[in-house]
Amino acid sequence: MTTGVLIVDDDELIRVGLRAIIDAQPDLHVLAEAADGAEVPPLVARHRPDVVLMDVRMPGIDGIQATRHLLATSADPPRVLVVTTFANDEYVYEALRAGASGFLLKRARPAEVVEAVRVVAAGESLLFPAAIRQLVGAYGPTGGDRLSAARLTEREAEVLRLMTTGRSNPEIAAHLVVGVETVKTHVGNVLAKLGVRDRTQAVIAAYESGFVTPSG
Repeated sequence: MTTGVLIVDDDELIRVGLRAIIDAQPDLHVLAEAADGAEVPPLVARHRPDVVLMDVRMPGIDGIQATRHLLATSADPPRVLVVTTFANDEYVYEALRAGASGFLLKRARPAEVVEAVRVVAAGESLLFPAAIRQLVGAYGPTGGDRLSAARLTEREAEVLRLMTTGRSNPEIAAHLVVGVETVKTHVGNVLAKLGVRDRTQAVIAAYESGFVTPSG
């Protein structure tokens, strides 16, 4: 099986470059391209991509609006991977809050682009703990009671804290000396209780609530 990708960027050179990188892989395939966020809903409905590479800053409908609309209106939405020039960008933070599974710098090496697409296509989040801390410290609201309302168990809270460090499920399992399936169950419970789609939004909620702080 191949992973279908939709590329959304107003810069044709970026689209051409990303297509060349992705189509060079036997397990990845670009299904379509778009130059504006307004084109995303019909293209997603027509092609059913697994991953959308979404430029965060575009004229017309930007990546934030397009991501929010896509995840709110699609019964089975694709994973969204935000593409950006600068990591420390308020647009990136808002796109992650809107439901994007991670972000990728436009200057990323081809191997990094390929790995990022595969990671989010597999249902994981592309987390860069240092970058998330910087974004939340610069742009994130604080003082919310989202975590207290979620009523996480002690073990679920411990798992969430480890998630904020960017650890994978096997790494969390090794740290806690439990099975990977047990960790998957805890992660699933955390996401459900917080009402979020994936690890990225859970980590953001942890920071915004003060459960963990950008300073560590």
